[in-house]
Amino acid sequence: MDSILLFDDPAIRGSLLPFTFTRPVADIRIGILKISEKWELITGASVSFLTQDYLQKKFPRKSGNALAVNGAWLPDSKSHTLLKSLSSTQALYFGKTLIATYIGETEKNLGAVKSKEIIQLDTETTLLLKTWNIFQFNGSEIRKDFILLTKGRKSAEISDPHTKAYSLKNIFIEEGAVIRAAVLNADAGPIYIGKNTEIQEGALIRGPFALCESSTVNMGAKIKGDTTVGPHSKVGGELSNSVIFGFSNKGHEGFLGNSVIGEWCNMGADTNTSNLKNNYSPVKLWDYTVGNYSNTGLQFCGLMMGDHSKCGINTMFNTGTVIGVGSNVFGPGFPRKFIPSFAWGGEEGFSTFLFPKFLETAKAVVARRGLELDAEEQEILRLIFEMSKNYRIWETSS
Repeated sequence: MDSILLFDDPAIRGSLLPFTFTRPVADIRIGILKISEKWELITGASVSFLTQDYLQKKFPRKSGNALAVNGAWLPDSKSHTLLKSLSSTQALYFGKTLIATYIGETEKNLGAVKSKEIIQLDTETTLLLKTWNIFQFNGSEIRKDFILLTKGRKSAEISDPHTKAYSLKNIFIEEGAVIRAAVLNADAGPIYIGKNTEIQEGALIRGPFALCESSTVNMGAKIKGDTTVGPHSKVGGELSNSVIFGFSNKGHEGFLGNSVIGEWCNMGADTNTSNLKNNYSPVKLWDYTVGNYSNTGLQFCGLMMGDHSKCGINTMFNTGTVIGVGSNVFGPGFPRKFIPSFAWGGEEGFSTFLFPKFLETAKAVVARRGLELDAEEQEILRLIFEMSKNYRIWETSS
């Protein structure tokens, strides 16, 4: 198996907005790794993407015939064996969901699958179907990824005499990590500390937990289990069962729980998210596929924040809030529970974050990491601005 083509399932992609506005489904980080990175490690094959036209240039498709695999499939140790047994005349399904089939170099969709022999997957598998699955499945994915990344390898040692570690065998530290006077408790699950990371004095961390490359846990942070901090991010305050994709900051006091934060986001000091309703009823969350709120069935569900969105100091988010791409939220009180892309405002009302002004901010944010928001990325964001305009029903602009 030389090549895997990870495709966006149209029946699933919409349910993973706002995160799939800016990436294919398989580019989502859950556990320690992105879904695409899991497939690379498990199969040893090169991966590419079959995604929306406006994303295809940034996430290119390799030439040649390939095994097309549903990008929402979270692989495990058995997945490679299942795929190796699949022939070019067969299509693997899990219930009514296409899981894998071979696709020709010039095929842009999977319509030809109808003529193939259907093979039903007879073992339980995990599909990422909803945004809240990202934090819901995160603990189990950290455990799987931890095994993938550490098998046969030796962890760097904890050199700091003032750091206390529990269940040291469940802690893996990459080279370049710096830990000072912290408590790492891996009794309930593994703790993965990536390359060139920093855990500052007084941080309290419980596994399962992943701190990805070049990220920082600030002084006195309290991090509960099933949490992932993606690469080049900074976190502080209290986090619980949350996923930060990368290049984002929640560096100050305040609570983030049962939440998913995209890339290039920033949360102002003392930002707090509610993750439990006062009446303990199931949380409803904005569903882009129906244009309304859907019942998650979950008692705990916090904030879903798309890429390049920000919030000011002391922002309070209600239970089950969804924010699109490129929004700026600030001010007193609780803002609405669905904030569309490129919105500007808060509880007192919203206007449109005009694209030139947004772009100016986004370029400055990316430049702080020594990177450049290139023309390709700018065009993707411009198209998202246009695609999302129907959600912005106000008249005035800011």
